[in-house]
Amino acid sequence: MKKKLVVLTGAGISAESGIKTFRDADGLWEGHDVMEVASPEGWRKNPELVLDFYNQRRRQLKEVRPNAAHTGLAELEKDFEVHIITQNVDNLHERGGSTSVLHLHGELLKVRSIGNPNHILDWEDDLYSTHTDPDGFQLRPHIVWFGEEVPALEEAVHLTDQADIFAVIGTSLQVYPAAGLVSYTRPDVPVFYIDPKPAGISGIGHRLEVISTSATEGITILKERLAKEA
Repeated sequence: MKKKLVVLTGAGISAESGIKTFRDADGLWEGHDVMEVASPEGWRKNPELVLDFYNQRRRQLKEVRPNAAHTGLAELEKDFEVHIITQNVDNLHERGGSTSVLHLHGELLKVRSIGNPNHILDWEDDLYSTHTDPDGFQLRPHIVWFGEEVPALEEAVHLTDQADIFAVIGTSLQVYPAAGLVSYTRPDVPVFYIDPKPAGISGIGHRLEVISTSATEGITILKERLAKEA
């Protein structure tokens, strides 16, 4: 029976594919204050700006490709039961071959109704204010904005609690509640943390191995470490 490897990924893994992140630009995301384009307040203030912002992100996503970290995680499915919990809204994990991906913060290629949160549609093209659900409610990006609940959190906690091995790749561990997932690992579970600027993780002591490098370089090191765990 394969061991369960649970991996929490953040913006750093997608950055190497060319997707810019706001954490490296003083709180600006593609030139915008994140609260203007990633909060309910920003949506109410200027929905056209928000729609245009995510239309641009959707177009950008079509131009980038999965990198070696994405495909490397998919390759680990040969030896492990791999579950990806990602803070990223892109689909690069899926395109890289991973078969179990949980998106904590929503998905760029989906939209949902503001009147019925369960009315979710696949969406690859531009979204405009004229796009509505059958009841006439505006469609919005299927993104978890700052200040909104994280519907997938309960499932993420469950996966983390079931992990035999836990890895964190490309995240500054500054965005909660995702950053708190490590605390749900069992006391005997090894934790690997890959990031060129790793944050401090307290409370797990000897179980933690920090690999201070990029995601694409770190996945090679992780594979070497996991060879003895399979």
